[in-house]
Amino acid sequence: MPTSRPFVLSIAGFDPSAGAGVLADIKTFEQHRVYGFAITTANTIQTENEFISIQWTPIELVLQSIQTLFSNYEIKAVKIGIVPSVGYLKKIILLLKQLSPSIIIVWDTILKSSTEFGFLDIENQNELLSVLSKIDLITPNYTEVAQLGIKENTISKTIDNLNKYCSVLLKGGHNLDEIGTDYLYTKDLFFRIIPINAEVYAKHGSGCVLSAAITANLATENNLLVACKKGKKYIESFLLSNTTQLGYHYV
Repeated sequence: MPTSRPFVLSIAGFDPSAGAGVLADIKTFEQHRVYGFAITTANTIQTENEFISIQWTPIELVLQSIQTLFSNYEIKAVKIGIVPSVGYLKKIILLLKQLSPSIIIVWDTILKSSTEFGFLDIENQNELLSVLSKIDLITPNYTEVAQLGIKENTISKTIDNLNKYCSVLLKGGHNLDEIGTDYLYTKDLFFRIIPINAEVYAKHGSGCVLSAAITANLATENNLLVACKKGKKYIESFLLSNTTQLGYHYV
């Protein structure tokens, strides 16, 4: 039994229902035996069913918080959630890489909440691709991957384009052909990650939990495929935990 845990950081929104954002990430980190830190990119007023409003955290506060944590701890991996702009995300990524060039970065590409509130519009495709080149993994669903691409591109062409810059886990919750099957694209390989049980209950924040679980597994030195498979096993347990929108966390 190890006597210490790797440090992992969530940079994401604060959801008072604790179903998504930094609170959900910290719950997930704890179950994976990593020590979780959190920096909020936004404060929201919401429940699992209704989104009321959002107040974005000034980027200067986020960057100062990152600087403070990295000055005191050796952080192995970072999960990033909602951000208001690609420029905001870019400043975070550049500082992370400056402070720790080998840091593992996972971006859960949340462009819209489960209650249909929009967070991020991709206004500059070239700037987005520049940022992605410094990220290890993005975790879009089918709706998000379409928004990450150029409008006339198909999903397959968009993934091919994004995959030149970083690995992509296309989440299978909206996969009509193979419900629940995730597709992992690395620069060299492609993997199908099949669900153990596709008959699950929808949960608020499930994408946050999955990306946090993958980040924790990467921090404990699993390779990307193993981390994604373990993350999928964890999220299925979360989705099956009860019939409501707010799930329970289990090892």
